Formats: sequence, C-alpha cells, structure tokens
Amino acid sequence: MAILTVNNLYKKFSNPDFVAVDGISFELQKGQVLGFLGPNGAGKTTTIQMLLSTMTPTSGDIIYFGKNLKTDRSEILSKVGFASTYVSLPGKLTVYENLSFYGQLYGVPHIILKERLERLLKKFDMWSLKDRRAGTLSAGQTTRVMLIKAFCIEPEVMLLDEPTASLDPDVAQEVLNFIKEQQKQQGVSILFTSHKMDEVAQICDNVLVLKKGTIIAHDTPEKLAALAGLAHIELIVESPEAVLSWCRNQNMQVTCEGSVVNVQLEEQAIAQFLVKLVQAGFTYNQISIDKPTLEDYFLHISR
Repeated sequence: MAILTVNNLYKKFSNPDFVAVDGISFELQKGQVLGFLGPNGAGKTTTIQMLLSTMTPTSGDIIYFGKNLKTDRSEILSKVGFASTYVSLPGKLTVYENLSFYGQLYGVPHIILKERLERLLKKFDMWSLKDRRAGTLSAGQTTRVMLIKAFCIEPEVMLLDEPTASLDPDVAQEVLNFIKEQQKQQGVSILFTSHKMDEVAQICDNVLVLKKGTIIAHDTPEKLAALAGLAHIELIVESPEAVLSWCRNQNMQVTCEGSVVNVQLEEQAIAQFLVKLVQAGFTYNQISIDKPTLEDYFLHISR
C-alpha cells in the first residue's frame, strides 16, 4: 500500500531559467525504506522541499495517505517527520526546550512527550546535554538532536536528508540501527538520502536514482550495483610493475601500490583474465575478488 504517491512532479525556476525536477513519479510503500540518490544538482533537495510543502511545485501532485498535500497540508504534515544534517536549531534555546517546543507544536501530550524525550535523549547519549544551549553543540550532537526531534512525534512518514553526514562511524551505525528499529516496530515509511553508498545498501529496500531532475533508475541496491558491471580484483604479485604494464597494454583499469595490483573488470571476464595472466608468465601469491558495489554504480552514473 502506497503511503506517499508522487505524480509528474515538476519544478522550474525562472531566474535563472532552470528545471530542477522534471516530471518525476514514484511511490513510497508503507513500512518501506526508499533510497533517494543522485549527484549534486540532481534535484533531491528540491523534491524533499516540495514534499514538505516548503516549496511549491510548478505542476504535479503529492499524495500522502490518499490525500493531496495542496488541500490537506496541515493534517498531512502532522504525520510527517523530517531530519537533515543541514538544518540548524534555535541556538539560544536548550536542547530540551527545542525538543519540547517542537513536540508541543505537533500536539503530543505532555506526559507522553516527556517520556519519549527522556528515552530518546538517553538512547542517543544526549541526556547529560539536555540543558545545554543548542548553539553550543558540535555538528554531530546537533545531528542527533535533529533525529530525536524528528522521531519524538512518532511520524508515519520520515524524510531523512543525509542524517549521518556529521557523525562518527560508530554513532552513524547506531543511527542506522535505530532507523531500522523504527521501521520494524513502528511501521514508519522512510525516504532516505545519503552520499554514503554502504549505508544505502545496508538500510534501503529499494533505491530511486535521480539525475538532472529525472529518475533514471529504480531497483534494489543489489541490482543497481550489478549494473556497474565491474568487479575489483586485488592481486599480490612478485613483479607488480611488470603486471601493471601488461594490464595497461590490455586496456584494463589498473592501479598498483607496492606489491598489490588492483584491477577492475566485468565479472564475466575474471576467469579469462586470470588464465591469460598465468599464460603471460606471471604468478600471484594472494587474490581477493569483490563484486560490484552501489558505490561503483553511483560513480558510474555520476560520470
């Protein structure tokens, strides 16, 4: 069941004359985590702003819960949460004042809000900082508060714009675990943007890929990765410079660092490559082969 339906969404700016989003259509299913990817300037942020009604589409429809955002804005947005690394908090208010004010705006009863905020602040290791002014927080701490703010209303739809961009790897993994937990326990539907392809592959059920304002792909992370077509082969060899030269003569994508030679090949060409390498008189002491990744696909479409 589609919780969010976008039909022919189009956004054109007049000064300068520029089409940011060019007639895109997609659905976000109930309980789904949908990745929203694309190089800078692809139209991701513009789309999210239109989904939040902070920017008006030139044309097209946005339907949440079977209702049009144009006519039922207040009712819809009371069920939609948003968190972004790039949005700041009122700096003179404390962490707790920010969160409490936001929860009250969404009509969360005081007793329930108090319990949720304590639970979430402790979960994100921010309880000891609840009385600190928001303007004094680090980027990572601010990001955690933004996530608490978004989830404390227990939304039905969550729009997450690079929620881990300012976080250390261990904290980022905790955030991803929390997002998956919310998806499973609360059934929240999530639109997730990130430039960290390993995160997208880990957390998203499906991925939309935007380029120059249009959707160029929509599939699972695994199937999109396979489209990149290149596997990574790492060889530890006795004559790295000679192997490097030989690979280049074969017009292969190859790099060398010390005794390690890295080759990129289509998966189906790996066996033939290894046979030819041995026939050319080269030997290797160790080999590892990695399948194409979502990162490979992203770099491919960016180019």
